[in-house]
Amino acid sequence: MVFQILDEQLDFQGKMTDGMLFSPGMTIATLVGSAASCLKGERTVLNFLQHLSGIATLTSKFVEATEGKLKILDTRKTLPGLRVMEKYAVRTGGGNNHRFGLYDMILIKDNHIEIAGSITAAVEAARKNNRKAFVEVEIKTFMELDEALAAKVNRIMLDNMNQQQLKKAIEIIRNKNAYTEIEISGGIDLYHIAAYKDCGVDFISVGALTHSAPAIDIAMKLKPLGQGES
Repeated sequence: MVFQILDEQLDFQGKMTDGMLFSPGMTIATLVGSAASCLKGERTVLNFLQHLSGIATLTSKFVEATEGKLKILDTRKTLPGLRVMEKYAVRTGGGNNHRFGLYDMILIKDNHIEIAGSITAAVEAARKNNRKAFVEVEIKTFMELDEALAAKVNRIMLDNMNQQQLKKAIEIIRNKNAYTEIEISGGIDLYHIAAYKDCGVDFISVGALTHSAPAIDIAMKLKPLGQGES
């Protein structure tokens, strides 16, 4: 799309599709046309490809580490203007999207609880105008957990709990309401995520998928026509 905006005469030929694995030396696409137009779009195109491929690659590593035993979620920690593309890259890497915005799920966090006065009050306020809204509550203590369960929320996010706390919290949730979805979050990196794959949760949300994914090294090489790919 970038090249088409710059020069409709450019002939873009994709050699790979989204989600395919590639390695150094492989050709992702060829572009035939004006060298000036190619160079105008080079940096913008590579910025998109490198950044989004980095997100897809990092996501795939998290998915692989958990062996498909739970779903890896992204967050709204995305770059302004790039949320749709970054969340698409997460899906391409085998992950799942959490929320796109404030409109498609109600997530009650610590600030909401503080303002409302309690989890119960926050949930009641959220459901006041939409009784069918999907409601998730982030909890940090077992007292908050009891209150969230009593409010019959759809999903509970266990935030920054250690392994022992998680085990206890998961047992409580499953015993009191087996249908409540469980999500965990809070600094779970690639080196430690495998330890959580069998803990019995449904989701792990990882902000690093979008805010800390390293860019993949991709380059554009020009050749005069008649000397191979251009």
